Amino acid sequence: MSLHPPRVLSIAGSDSGGGAGIQADLKTMSALGCFGMSAITAITAQNTQGVRAIQALPAPLLEQQIDAVVEDIGVDAVKIGMLHEPEVVRAVARAIDRHQLQRVVLDPVMVATSGDRLIAPDTMAVLVAELFPRVTVITPNLDEAGWFVGHAIPTADALEGAARELRALGARGVLLKGGHLSGPVLTDLLLDADGVTRWAAERIDTPNTHGTGCTLSSAIACGLARGLPLADAVARARDYVRAALYASAQWRLGRGHGPLNHGFSPLPTTVHTQER
Repeated sequence: MSLHPPRVLSIAGSDSGGGAGIQADLKTMSALGCFGMSAITAITAQNTQGVRAIQALPAPLLEQQIDAVVEDIGVDAVKIGMLHEPEVVRAVARAIDRHQLQRVVLDPVMVATSGDRLIAPDTMAVLVAELFPRVTVITPNLDEAGWFVGHAIPTADALEGAARELRALGARGVLLKGGHLSGPVLTDLLLDADGVTRWAAERIDTPNTHGTGCTLSSAIACGLARGLPLADAVARARDYVRAALYASAQWRLGRGHGPLNHGFSPLPTTVHTQER
């Protein structure tokens, strides 16, 4: 037996602006009382207005980062974000198998909030083949989900059908987020082996939405690391993201899409007992 806080590993890209990617993930994990760790997949030069450059790190170096963390500190849950190139996807798949990583959340980051594309075009098929069957849940936004299924998802009524199409591609759990739909009420839908769960909430009027998807997926991983069932982890993560959006609604950081207030009410990092 060992005493330790919930340990969450983020495998994702670095955002020099601090609002998304590894930076948002680690802020979220700290705010939710978990011990966050990172394996960086790519370095980006970006700010609230857009992405200026992307440099993927070599796949062997990524694997070494994951190995170093898992073999010493241990991992209770994993969040996967930006995987820019096919070989990087394959490296992550190998690491999941090698270390038998459980409770894995895949946020298939393809486009930044600014509209900049973040992955090479041939990476999508590799994501589906190599990672969909290996993770607990995928959390695409509706544009990303539409690319996977080959058609737009225009309304909240279309969420369940699209989620079932994604399950047919191999995903074990699918969380579709309705933030890209129009209207004053947003609907999110989770489909997994236990069935369908829906949430509806009023849209928050704020320009500060950079890193929302990264933050949500990291918060879900934190809930899973604490042993919550998937639907409960998603519910708590949604509550956290909405509160962080409200807390930053009056911020003016940068001239584009600003970040969330991840540290609006941080939880203490508590210790729990778990077999290693």
